[in-house]
Amino acid sequence: MRTFVYVDGFNLYYRALRNTPYRWLDLSKLVRLLLARDNIQQIHYYTARITARPGDPDQPTRQQVYLRALATIPNLSVTFGQFTTHVRKMPLANDPNKIVEILRTDEKGSDVNLATHLVYEGAQDEYDTAVVISNDSDLAEPIRIVTQQMHKKVGVLCPARYLARELHLYATFYKPIRPSVLAASQFPQELQDAHGKFHKPATW
Repeated sequence: MRTFVYVDGFNLYYRALRNTPYRWLDLSKLVRLLLARDNIQQIHYYTARITARPGDPDQPTRQQVYLRALATIPNLSVTFGQFTTHVRKMPLANDPNKIVEILRTDEKGSDVNLATHLVYEGAQDEYDTAVVISNDSDLAEPIRIVTQQMHKKVGVLCPARYLARELHLYATFYKPIRPSVLAASQFPQELQDAHGKFHKPATW
């Protein structure tokens, strides 16, 4: 059974990896453990390049090292969205009459890119089963199109404690991503690519 995996990188990070020791995650190991009977042909990873923040200037460097680690997986591709930063006026939580200006950063494109590829590659009959790693309810409609209109299977590997109700309505199956599976799906501390050896970020 030809299986394509679609990974919402930020949803996975913020739902299952942030503030854990499991951020050095080998996505190939993860899907092989959770989808042992599937023929994993492609893993598509969706993210955006982050910028340094005052409290964490090394964040982009760690991301780049992780992207380098992902590049060692032969059947994995990365599609980038983008971050937008803009000033917004918002009321204070404890005093709605006071308006303050905030600098808001939003990630744009990852969910749209994932949804587009999920539907397009399904329409091209490139897979028999698609598996989405996300708990973003915005993906319910593309999953519905693939399952109900194309009659293909779409599973969800859920990085959150509970699967979003909207995804539950249309997914063919779902599995939780438990900490024990994350722990068993780590890259080695040291990896090597065409540029030489590199290591897991020290703070991870």
